[in-house]
Amino acid sequence: MATRLLGVGITAAIAVVTIVLAATGSLALYINPDGSWFAIGMAVVALTGCVASFAIPLGREAEHDHDHGHVAQAPARRAAGAVAGAVGGTIALVVVAAALLLPPASLSAQTAMDRDLGVTPLFGGDDVIALATTGDTATFGVGDWASVFATAPDSRLYEGTTVTLTGFVTPSKSGGGSQLTRLVVTHCVIDAQPASVPLVELASSEETGQWVSVTGTVEANSAGDLVVRATEVTPIDEPADPYEY
Repeated sequence: MATRLLGVGITAAIAVVTIVLAATGSLALYINPDGSWFAIGMAVVALTGCVASFAIPLGREAEHDHDHGHVAQAPARRAAGAVAGAVGGTIALVVVAAALLLPPASLSAQTAMDRDLGVTPLFGGDDVIALATTGDTATFGVGDWASVFATAPDSRLYEGTTVTLTGFVTPSKSGGGSQLTRLVVTHCVIDAQPASVPLVELASSEETGQWVSVTGTVEANSAGDLVVRATEVTPIDEPADPYEY
């Protein structure tokens, strides 16, 4: 009974947390909103399975514990299974406790800096470049511009473009200066990658991790690299949805 209640309890707790996060609009802090329907559907299936499991008589699963000619090894296998179950159960309980006790929170600026390898991931690829050359960049976020800056075949195609971007301030890995950063999520926060665009003339009062709205112009610096010359920087609170997708 204890084993069954542990399994059912952990499954039900995770399912309920998933549904509550979705109902309160906080599920996007952990997964891409495009995948919310799948997470919610699986949570409902899990809860249904938890209820249905009580229709199975206790001990029924033991009827399938056959030795298949390895009688001498059965006790060892059962002992190993018990240890593995205890370890797995402990890990699962820690995960459930964290989900229940800790408030929903986004990944920090420090996490973004830790994941920054100094190489810009290409979030948009060819589609971003093709769209940028048409001048239709109104919907571009930090991730889109980071891809454009990293792959621009000719900086003159983008110079003079006015941008308004939202992100948090991080120090540049290439030396002095600051950059505007967002975490880009493909499926969930586990695969979140930092995207950054270099800023010129950012007010020195903006500390690392401060969320800001930046209005500026794309230009090429003396090295021919694209940067955003900030004309207006406004500190803001972290947005309800802090990621790009």
